[in-house]
Amino acid sequence: MDSTTRARLSRIAHRHHPISAPLSDESVAVLLGRAIVTGRERVLDLGCGEAAWLLRALAAHPELTADGVDTDAGSLTLAREAAERLGVVRRLGLHHRPAAEFAGPHQYDLVLCVGATHAFDGLLPALAAARRHLAPGGRVLVGEGYWQREPDRAALDGFGGAAREDFDELPALVDRLLADGWTPTAGHQSTQAELDDYEWCWTGSLADWALDHPSDPLAPHATELARDHRAGWLHGYRGAFGFVTLLLRPTE
Repeated sequence: MDSTTRARLSRIAHRHHPISAPLSDESVAVLLGRAIVTGRERVLDLGCGEAAWLLRALAAHPELTADGVDTDAGSLTLAREAAERLGVVRRLGLHHRPAAEFAGPHQYDLVLCVGATHAFDGLLPALAAARRHLAPGGRVLVGEGYWQREPDRAALDGFGGAAREDFDELPALVDRLLADGWTPTAGHQSTQAELDDYEWCWTGSLADWALDHPSDPLAPHATELARDHRAGWLHGYRGAFGFVTLLLRPTE
């Protein structure tokens, strides 16, 4: 499956859950409330997708400006259209390129990378990139997976053939951040309800779309992806995989 097809399937999967992470609207609002201090920040989202975080921040804070970076042109088009509807498009820059290659026009008061650390091959490389973009006194909001319990073979296989070392348990994850020069100042562990809602939305959106578009060449792929993902979740990693979103400040 090529990258264009994968990107289209991802957009379909997130139709009913625009935040591409297992977080409720209330949790997103609380995290943004902690991360945005003055309402005049410059904000950068590395791996922004349809820029759902940025759009919410821009709509709530009329003096805030933002940039989003993503490799999926289709998601960026949807982000721009949504920004136009909200009347915030003049305060939003969208950049079609790999997040690791982005060189911003200035430093940022808040850098987001929620559920997109894979674009940098891991959590610490993502934070190293965020640090390069960060203005003095700035903050980073990062979202990352972790093991809630020791994963068995069913959990690893269900998560696409993951390895045990792909994720830490939460205490080890936080210890790594502290050792890397970051101080957590707020955090949210996604509840089981948030994790389940995300999975039902993800798989359900794909299945629903395939049933509504049976003649589309993509429909069989959407059906298969929804079926395999649902099985891997329910019979495998549900209860083993968790997700934490942390607000970080540089220790030094």
